[in-house]
This record gives sequence, structure tokens and C-alpha cells, in this order.
Amino acid sequence: MFQNPDNEQIRERLKEAKNIAVVGLSDKPHRTSHMIARALQQAGYRIFPVNPTLEGPVLGEPPYASVEAIDEPVDIVDVFRRSEHCVPVARDAVAAGAKTLWLQQGIFNEEAARIAREAGLTVIMDRCIKVDHAILLGRS
Repeated sequence: MFQNPDNEQIRERLKEAKNIAVVGLSDKPHRTSHMIARALQQAGYRIFPVNPTLEGPVLGEPPYASVEAIDEPVDIVDVFRRSEHCVPVARDAVAAGAKTLWLQQGIFNEEAARIAREAGLTVIMDRCIKVDHAILLGRS
């Protein structure tokens, strides 16, 4: 049975991270993924929009079709996709050499977690990165 890392481990992942790939990022400002990505930018992270349907920059950053297509190191892959679509995202995160796979609140996939963990990634599921950042780091 899956269990998230403890709060201290999550705090460390957030403190160490610089680059966050946001999978499923919307270009619509009223969408949760957009609001959270903007908050992450304001907290000092560089975000990389990952959404093959995007046609232009989002929050000033060019979009990517996959995490693996990003030509910079990715620390956290923050996922805004339905649970049943997370296995390919986990494989993409592993292929890209990401350190953490983070499935947003309401998203849970045991197989995706297994794939990422077996490759050495930290896996966090069913938690909001913005809320955890605010609680654990006291900012944003």
C-alpha cells in the first residue's frame, strides 16, 4: 500500500527543487493548474509547461510535449492529469531523470508510483504542492 513521504522529506524536496515541470498545465488563468503554476513561479521556482495541446507560452514559458523534451534538469514533475493517465507521465518523468513525481490532490495511481519509485524517484500523491509549500516552507 502506498504511503507518502513524511512532511520533513517533502519539505526537503521542495527546498532542493528549482525546476518544476507542470504536466497538464492550462493556459486558462482560471484553471487550478494555471493558478498553482503561477504561485510556484512567485515562490521562485522555474516552471516548464508540459501539454502537447498548448500553442504558445504559458506564464512566460514555452510549452513542451513531454517532460523528456525539456533540455534542463527537472526536479519535480507536478501532475494535473486524471489518475488513469499517470502511468505514461511516470515513465516520462523517469526518462527525463526527474527527482520527484508529484500527483496533485485527488490524483492517485499505484502503478505510476511503482514505476517512479523503482527508478529512484520520490513519489507524492494526492497532495497539493502549493498547500504543502505554504505549510512546510511558510511562504506563498
